[in-house]
Parts: sequence; C-alpha cells; structure tokens
Amino acid sequence: MIPTAPPRPPRPPRERMPEDRRHMIRRRWLTAVIIVLLVGIPAGYLVISAGQSRDSGRDKERESSVVGLQDNWPSLMKRRVFEVPIPAGAWEVAYYETSNWRTSRLYVRFSTTAAGLDTFLAESGAARSQLTPGRITIGERDRSIAAWTFQDGPTWSGTTVTREEPRPTTDITVDLTEPAFPRVYVVSTTSP
Repeated sequence: MIPTAPPRPPRPPRERMPEDRRHMIRRRWLTAVIIVLLVGIPAGYLVISAGQSRDSGRDKERESSVVGLQDNWPSLMKRRVFEVPIPAGAWEVAYYETSNWRTSRLYVRFSTTAAGLDTFLAESGAARSQLTPGRITIGERDRSIAAWTFQDGPTWSGTTVTREEPRPTTDITVDLTEPAFPRVYVVSTTSP
C-alpha cells in the first residue's frame, strides 16, 4: 500500500474588499470602450462598405449608359479579357464596350509611338510585318457603332489576330500617316 498525504484542510474564503469609486468608474469606462469597439468597428465597416458598393454600382451604371467612345482607359480586367494590351504611355485613349447574349466587343482607339505600336502588336500576337498596307480590317457595322470614319488619304494598314475560341478575335487598323506617332483602332470580339 502506498502512503498518501493527509488531505489539506479547505482554505477559508477570502473576503473581497469593497470596490472604491475610482476603480468602479475605470472598470465601467473600460467595459463601455470594449462594447463600443466590438459594435462600432463592424458597424463602421458595414457603412463604409455599403457606400463603396453603392458608388461602384453607380459607376457601372454610368459606364453602361454611355453611348459611343469614352475618353478613358478601359479597366485592366477588360483589357485582359479582350486581350487589348494598350502600351504604357499611349495617349488619346478612348473605348466603348458592347455586349449581348451572343457577342461582346471592345472598341479601343489610342495614339502611341512607333515603339509602342510594335509592343502592342507583339503583345497582341501580331507583328508590324503582318500589317497589310491599304487594308482596313474594321467592318462597316463596327465603324458605325464606334463612330469611326476611315477616309481616303491617311496611310491605313491592318491585320486581324485570330485566336482559338473562346479567346477573342482582334481587328487592328493603324493610321500610319505619321509613322513616328501611329493612331491605332482596335475591335476585339469574343463570344462568351
């Protein structure tokens, strides 16, 4: 048999000192601050999030109600989806997007440098050597939607980049009247 220690006698309960007024006020303030933080921070986050969501919806509504080219860069997401890699430093950038249940199109116009054109063509899957002089690849229907007129006189060149579906097909027409500063017109078409 193993010897065991005798049981300890129970300790008498400690008497609590009464709480003084200053300690009580501090404890109540701390409790109030914790409650405000636990409720206020999530509530503030919800208010800010709701405001941003509402603003985002208004921006999208404003964008979708626009008819014709907008003088602005398309979002990075649109550029990726439609595979339209506008070169850095491009200017006079404008775009317009149409979409229905069969086809979505992104119309983009911009001016760039000769090096910017080469970069754009390479990132689009084409090269300057593929531009056919005198060829306007953007059809009449797309020209009327974007309100583009390709008049005689400028030095036009064009190519079409065809990709495996569901990737977009891109019609590119370039005004090379000023070879150092070409103006590029793009219609990228995808079928979701």
